[in-house]
Amino acid sequence: MGYKVAIVGATGNVGREMLSILAERGFPADEVIAVASRRSLGREVSFGDRTLKVQALEFVDFSTIDICLMSAGGETSKQWSPKIAAAGCVVIDNSSAFRMDPDVPLIVPEVNADAITGFSKKNIIANPNCSTAQLVVALKPLHDKATIKRVVVSTYQSVSGAGKEAMDELFQQTRAIFVSDPVETKTFPARIAFNLIPQIDVFMEDGFTKEEWKMMAETKKILDPKIKLTATCVRVPVFVSHSESVNIEFENPISADEARDILRESPGCLVIDKREPGGYVTPYEATGEDATYISRIREDPTVENGLALWVVADNLRKGAALNAVQIAEVLVNRGLIKPAKAA
Repeated sequence: MGYKVAIVGATGNVGREMLSILAERGFPADEVIAVASRRSLGREVSFGDRTLKVQALEFVDFSTIDICLMSAGGETSKQWSPKIAAAGCVVIDNSSAFRMDPDVPLIVPEVNADAITGFSKKNIIANPNCSTAQLVVALKPLHDKATIKRVVVSTYQSVSGAGKEAMDELFQQTRAIFVSDPVETKTFPARIAFNLIPQIDVFMEDGFTKEEWKMMAETKKILDPKIKLTATCVRVPVFVSHSESVNIEFENPISADEARDILRESPGCLVIDKREPGGYVTPYEATGEDATYISRIREDPTVENGLALWVVADNLRKGAALNAVQIAEVLVNRGLIKPAKAA
């Protein structure tokens, strides 16, 4: 007997990817329902070769649903995830609402799948920030080998991380520039077309943005609280896929060749690293793919036991939808939940 799965936020970028990935991976679902706000009631979304009509969140009986993939934003999640969880449905939440809750596991399956057992405290599992997810996939096997002390990361994040309106704004601004129309800025604090913006999310008192803080705090929770990490997060005029320049300082020696060999054998990682023009991955190649791509692996001579890497992944997939579906697969494969109908 299969599971019943709800996608909340099914009309958004990530919700649509969740539906696509559930179908691609053959998730054992007898029924999948698309859920969104009341204003999306009756809209249609694709699920494999089928079309689903969107149901309104307020009218769904979650006591009959096994897994809820929540991608409707932090405020909606704060209001609805505890209610859905209390009805007996396991919530896998893509927002930041519960990531730092000590009673909610923050999971990247390739990195800390064993921590998932803690979900029973609140019936909620958190999906990490998109930039954190791909980073820890690359860091985990290297940390196991040589123990990471400190990480300095600069991100180059695509506009899809800010939603459909942000993607539309990049398109509209680019078109306006080519035809000499006025350039309108609504979603971003500055023009994004042919530009970049060194701010993602709001500024905090210490001068870091909330996006940068998320990377620092989430890496510690997922990987190791002893790791020191500092981040600079930058929005770039790319539609899909986040890139990261990563500098790592280790406690123990590790060479670039060792790192390359380790990462080639690590789950979720794909090494493309030739020291020649084009011998690396760009956001364009990573879009639509599931892997976390790692390139430009080299030793950093300015610190003892240092490496530098280039890490790229599709933020809508590994950074959000794919990771959520992988979490659901862990729940099912480890027998941590049973279909409600069977129960």
